[in-house]
Amino acid sequence: MNHISDDIRLQTAPDADTLSSTFLDEGFMMKSRQFFKLISLGVVLLLSTATQAQDAITPPPAALVLENVPPVPASVAAQVFKYTEFKPTGFTSWHPTKQEMLIVRRHKNTPQIYRLAKPGGVLELLTDYPEPVRSASYDPRSGKFYVFGKDTGGNEVFRGYRRDIAGGDAVPITPEGERVQGLAWSTSGKEIAYATVPVNRQGSNDKINTTLSITDPLKPETARKLATLEGGGWFGFLFSPDDRQLVYAEYVSANESYLWLMDIATGKSRRITEKNANDTVAYGSSQFSKDGKGLYTVTDRGSEFQRLTYIDLASLKHTTLTADINWDISSIDLSDDGKLIAFVANEDGTNVLRLMRTVDHKLLPSPKLPLGTIGAVDWHKDSTNLALSVTSATSPSDVFSVNVKSNEVTRWTTHETMAVDAAKFPEPELVRWKSFDGRMISGFLYRAPAAKFPGKRPVMVNIHGGPEAQFQPGFLARNNYFLNEMGISLVFPNVRGSSGYGKSFLKLDNGKLREDSVKDIGTLFDWIATQPDLDAARIAVSGGSYGGYMSLAVSTLYSDRIAAAIDVVGISNFVTFLERTESYRRDARRAEYGDERDPDMRAFFDKISPLKNAAKVTKSEIPTTSMAPAMRSANMVDTARLI
Repeated sequence: MNHISDDIRLQTAPDADTLSSTFLDEGFMMKSRQFFKLISLGVVLLLSTATQAQDAITPPPAALVLENVPPVPASVAAQVFKYTEFKPTGFTSWHPTKQEMLIVRRHKNTPQIYRLAKPGGVLELLTDYPEPVRSASYDPRSGKFYVFGKDTGGNEVFRGYRRDIAGGDAVPITPEGERVQGLAWSTSGKEIAYATVPVNRQGSNDKINTTLSITDPLKPETARKLATLEGGGWFGFLFSPDDRQLVYAEYVSANESYLWLMDIATGKSRRITEKNANDTVAYGSSQFSKDGKGLYTVTDRGSEFQRLTYIDLASLKHTTLTADINWDISSIDLSDDGKLIAFVANEDGTNVLRLMRTVDHKLLPSPKLPLGTIGAVDWHKDSTNLALSVTSATSPSDVFSVNVKSNEVTRWTTHETMAVDAAKFPEPELVRWKSFDGRMISGFLYRAPAAKFPGKRPVMVNIHGGPEAQFQPGFLARNNYFLNEMGISLVFPNVRGSSGYGKSFLKLDNGKLREDSVKDIGTLFDWIATQPDLDAARIAVSGGSYGGYMSLAVSTLYSDRIAAAIDVVGISNFVTFLERTESYRRDARRAEYGDERDPDMRAFFDKISPLKNAAKVTKSEIPTTSMAPAMRSANMVDTARLI
């Protein structure tokens, strides 16, 4: 498929499952990596016994201001370091004529692009920047150059670049100072369409516009403007087989989006999906059929779940293709010959690869992949080989391909030897508990190994961001330190408002229902108390971005039930967040949280914002047999304070 793959999709034009998270969490991953080592060490001291006083001390970064945090022993830092050296590998692009690919893997401290000429071959480093480069795409004709996106100095103003495989400087192909919101190759491979938005407009209530342009990546100075699109929520751009049209999506909220078609010659667009304020519908990224007469897409139209659907462009009739799969469908890709569709079914948080014939919509036998979470799928131009990434509890992400004629699975990458034995990491367990309103909530529990850590174990509850994201069981990487070295069991809840469980569930935390998701954590504490191997007296909560808000909110509502709380770049005040967030995503966030300009909603925000409730963050006496001197000397973490 001719698109710029995972990096730019995640940064600028994600699918329906990741879009809402990206609007809020686009800088979170980078920031969370910077904070993780410090947080890990802090939790080590908060939830473990005291370390030897004679041990050398690891000095904190000069820019970090600490209050009531005990020194970090060098021995602890060294042990944590072993759990930071995993290098997950992801697929990003097939060569157009050869059986080789571009992959992404961490080099030094940031993800970078490598070329891989054959399965198990030597990785050839192509990019080496201080900023992350999470994806790239070969040019679809010759494979002599590739296109990638990156920002500068972590400013999140992502820009598109072209670089020759043979080396040389990267050449910008999109305007400086404008954030790329989507890139797509034309079917011919001669041009790229891209969407950009202005940035650095925090606090401005001016209406934002998206500029859609097209250019020859070999001659970026020839760029011409196609159209101006109102707002910042445009994604999923894809050319028709004859390069005369573009399909793309308009994002309003996690529950509302629309598909549009543009005539490239005139720049005129038309919305091809209905608008009904009383029954909003969400669509994911779409792809043209081989003959250009229809679209394959995913949508929850007429269903709780995102189903694979075909839309006839003449009649706009929708035909559901996965009516028997009552789970969200994602990561669809149509083979180059138009005969097969590959897609991933998200079944209760786990992933299953499916293959469907387009001629009769019959499902083919699924290949036997390693158990785990599946990344985006991508067909080679030969329409026979399908690439994907798979990760599991005991294995960082690695790249595989499937030959759909033989169903043979080939492993392209294998993680290098690690200082710890990942094969011994605990497998996740799907757990459910009843919340305050009788609704069942689920999550994944990683129990600390009982043979090594007998008795009741302390628990860390790690809450995802988004808020419309979903925790799916994969490789926990650094979090395995808590399990393996400290004997802390980990719970990753998917509270109401998480994706993957139907559109009604997705809406259950919107607006003034915000604290209902926090109550789901309160009932999780009740469930923990029923487990013979979990210690309800030693619970920590943690989260980043929106998960950081959840951690702060739990600290105000259930302060007497937790022993520690960690907030990474979380929302402490919804009013200031909405007033100061970038303009291009503000309306999308208002659709989820509420509009701070409305006096009634503003009063509600003041009522629930953790910063306004900091006085409620109190702690009861910590049992001397549980948290030990290091915990008591720290006198807890002030969770109302943003890192």
